[in-house]
Amino acid sequence: MATPNNPKIKKTAWIGIVYGQDLYQAVNYYCLKNKIKNGIVLAIGTLQKTIFSYYNQKERRYFKKLINKPVEIISCIGNISLKDNLPFLHAHISVAGHDGKCFGGHLEKGCVVFACECLIIEFEKQPLARKYDGLTGLNLWSLK
Repeated sequence: MATPNNPKIKKTAWIGIVYGQDLYQAVNYYCLKNKIKNGIVLAIGTLQKTIFSYYNQKERRYFKKLINKPVEIISCIGNISLKDNLPFLHAHISVAGHDGKCFGGHLEKGCVVFACECLIIEFEKQPLARKYDGLTGLNLWSLK
């Protein structure tokens, strides 16, 4: 188990993700363009279409779910690290439709934005890198 190290904030960025953009790809592109290698991502807004997934621990694979109607983002939180030396967004999203029913899981490519406000908090720290973990079948932080 790694010990906490209390990273200091390097900078913050408020970004508006505009109508028609892909939420996942817009955040990853912003991080690539601005050389962000570690941080936290928070977002709120509304989507035209949503794709999220659930990781089946037994089968070691993600199962995707599509909501092809307008929804509100109730919560979207994640982190930025490096995977294959590129910024990698790992985020979870909760959304609700007009009836108030909530759904959510692992944020996937294909979430089409209606309007979205996003905060990225970058830390003064060596880049966080991901490494394959054979026990879980996931690419997890390498905190050594």
